[in-house]
Amino acid sequence: MKAIIMAGGEGTRLRPLTNDIPKPMVDVVGKPVLLRIIENLRDAGFKDISLTLGYKYEVIINYFGDGHDFGVNLSYFIERTPLGTAGGVKRAAKNADENFLVVSGDAYSEVDYQELYKRHLKKNKLITMAVKEVDDARGFGVVKIKNGVVESFIEKPDGIQKAYVNTGIYAFKRDILQYIPDGFYDFGRQLFPTLTGDIAVYKFNDYWSDIGTLERYYLANLYEVKRMQNL
Repeated sequence: MKAIIMAGGEGTRLRPLTNDIPKPMVDVVGKPVLLRIIENLRDAGFKDISLTLGYKYEVIINYFGDGHDFGVNLSYFIERTPLGTAGGVKRAAKNADENFLVVSGDAYSEVDYQELYKRHLKKNKLITMAVKEVDDARGFGVVKIKNGVVESFIEKPDGIQKAYVNTGIYAFKRDILQYIPDGFYDFGRQLFPTLTGDIAVYKFNDYWSDIGTLERYYLANLYEVKRMQNL
């Protein structure tokens, strides 16, 4: 089974942590977030993984190589000019299976990738989006759900508090590629609002944190320390 990780994030709000490394390589208790994602994908059976890269891409390539030391097969797609989330995935997915996963490379998560994939196959929709209810939805893509399907999608609205949000973790049918034009194209702002009736949701309660700010980054570290203490 194949997966694509979107790992081109610069992480400007995490500076100075990201002065010399891309956002997916920041540590959570001594281990890069990207390594945690790759290990979780591997353990769920996704060992053929492509990564879309941008800012300081050489740091990631030098660390992971071909993935052999981590029990996976890695390939890289470097964006010399930004292609957006959807544009980058389209480029990396040309040899994808009929169904594949796409994962944001800059979120700390314990989502069950295998269960997401199984639900996707069962629902038989073009997209299955992993969503989680949060108390403060500002800065996220907010979804309204009806009968297990996305009814509306609003990218980073103002003034919305508690809501279900897009976690940047998806299962796609390969047919999704025909809806993505060449060049720059974005999932949240351009693609998802046009396909709401064909987006199933996978609600999960496991821990998830977009480490896009220093506050969220430190909270993710605190969570991991507490989790390790309780093992």
